[in-house]
Amino acid sequence: LAYLYRHLGVATRAGSKGICGCLTLLQAWIYEYFPLFRPSQLPQSPDAPRASSWISPRLPGVDDARQRLAHYRQLLDDLSADDVTWTPYGRDGHTYIPRSLFTGPIRFSDIAERYDSARCLRQFGYRQIIPRAMMVPHDQYRPASGISYIVFWDQWVNQLWDNVAAHRLDLNFASRSCEHPSEIVEEYVDWFLTRSHPRITHPTDGVPQPRPLLVHHVSYDFLLLFQI
Repeated sequence: LAYLYRHLGVATRAGSKGICGCLTLLQAWIYEYFPLFRPSQLPQSPDAPRASSWISPRLPGVDDARQRLAHYRQLLDDLSADDVTWTPYGRDGHTYIPRSLFTGPIRFSDIAERYDSARCLRQFGYRQIIPRAMMVPHDQYRPASGISYIVFWDQWVNQLWDNVAAHRLDLNFASRSCEHPSEIVEEYVDWFLTRSHPRITHPTDGVPQPRPLLVHHVSYDFLLLFQI
């Protein structure tokens, strides 16, 4: 997961033309949360890996791929709160996997990336609040040109993952359970829009259309899932 996070960051840079990491993990995550993008699914045993149930979609041709890309971008721009499965693993999934509530850097080899479960409270069935400031690295190097970057963390962060109990989010302290899965605090949208891109489609790709009215005052909040 840490390796995938790092390369998702690299892939968003202007000079990037590809992506590394466990893309099967990324695809399975998309299918779980976004029904509009799901392929067909096979029934399977509850003990089988969840990702193994999805049927690989047909690979499109070059022209077809461009059309599908434009179509998917428009779907994302038009996405509403009701188009998201906020709790695909159930509201109590974190009770079976306590590490889901871990907060802090996660490591793989020399890569460490920030992970903050408070940024995705709705997947636990809790109201989304403005999360606290994230832990910052000791130093970082991001060259103006090129697609790589290096992040330096203090040595003590290496032990955080081994002490999950001390670095696990207390849901009852952080927020409260919600009636509707997409529920948020009123000031959250204003906070989020200053930290994200509200649209995917570039303005030159066509005439921008007004977004549909989103229920429960959750404008653009589906994009928060990409920050998990």
